[in-house]
Amino acid sequence: MKQKIMSGMRPTGKLHLGHYLGVIDNWVKLQDEYDCYFSVADWHALTTKYDKTETMKEDVLNVVMDWLACGIDPNKATIYVQSLVPETAELHIYLSMITPQNWVERDPTLKDMAKILKSKEGMASQINYGLMGYPVLMTADILTFNADCVPVGIDQVAHVELTRDIARRFNNVYNTDFFVEPQPKLNNCSLICGLDGNKMGKSFNNDIKISDTAEITAKKIMSAITDRSRMRKDDPGHPDECEVAFKYWKIFGDEPEIETVECECEKGLRGCADCKRQLGAKVNERLAKIRERRQYFEEHPEEVEKIIKEGSQKARIEAQKVLAEVRKLIKMY
Repeated sequence: MKQKIMSGMRPTGKLHLGHYLGVIDNWVKLQDEYDCYFSVADWHALTTKYDKTETMKEDVLNVVMDWLACGIDPNKATIYVQSLVPETAELHIYLSMITPQNWVERDPTLKDMAKILKSKEGMASQINYGLMGYPVLMTADILTFNADCVPVGIDQVAHVELTRDIARRFNNVYNTDFFVEPQPKLNNCSLICGLDGNKMGKSFNNDIKISDTAEITAKKIMSAITDRSRMRKDDPGHPDECEVAFKYWKIFGDEPEIETVECECEKGLRGCADCKRQLGAKVNERLAKIRERRQYFEEHPEEVEKIIKEGSQKARIEAQKVLAEVRKLIKMY
């Protein structure tokens, strides 16, 4: 029997290469080894964007289209929308009753989100009850399926530790060993910076979207920051100081290509513009089949809707089993 994995992503619209390389590519590999539950976390989106829901349904569809295009297979993994599994909300209530306030307040994810909101003028009032409960809701997402593992980056391990703490507390309070204490599964995936050298993000306008055309991608890569110390095409370059382009080569190129780029750059035989043109072609080559599949789903949205509906129904069946046991342990009516 396969171990269970649960992970999710907030619906922020069309996804970018950071999502693909940092999360989705890893999920594609995991779906062959584990019983996977992948959630579009629309309730989590409401914690900070409760007043900006006009595009929520469209954003959910775009996230699922990108997942499918990148290789998430609904025959191998369960794709569902968080709000279509109300059992998670019920479990969230039960867990919130046993979670000490100071556990929530020290959660680094919550601290970071609160800091961002407070830094925006007039936004302090948005640190709301729902946002304060964000860490417990994330715990409920995982425990709804009694998942064994949660794929995370090193910066998210602290949240899995909170989930383990809450699962352990539930077991202690109700004298049971029902909940698994899930283990973090470090993804060891490639990380990619934005075109300006900072973290890639839609709001920073420095991203390359999975759904961008080849032409748009090539144009964006031509704007990428390179070696700032290099003035002329034949100046010796410093690949280790190239802020974006060479980092992309190390992700998208093979070993001989990377060695060639590095050598030619150092000897002044490769100009930055030519280097980025070749890099654009390399990135587009990697994304060609993904974009072809995404185009198919854009033209057949009814198939995406069907996958969401069936996946959410499947997730609910599993969640209902867990909730039935939880209610029994708590001795609910």
